[in-house]
Amino acid sequence: MTPQSQLDILQSALQQLRNEPSQPSAFSNLARGQQTLTAALPERFNEVLLQLLDRLESSALFTEESCSFSHAGLLDSLQMWMDKAQLQLKKG
Repeated sequence: MTPQSQLDILQSALQQLRNEPSQPSAFSNLARGQQTLTAALPERFNEVLLQLLDRLESSALFTEESCSFSHAGLLDSLQMWMDKAQLQLKKG
């Protein structure tokens, strides 16, 4: 599987998570398994992704938006990560 195809899978899963926010751990597990993608990106990308996924998993402990965790904000940050990863893959 190529880095681009793994990024496409993540993009689709993120859209699904936006529509059905009850499965953040499934998204996180999927994202953590995209090793071809993360290997094709600079190490800093992996560090940021893991931090975002940790926050996403922690946010699942809260039933409502809290001052510490904004589910929508985390999803937006993940989208930004994917956009930057896309640009990095195109440079590659």
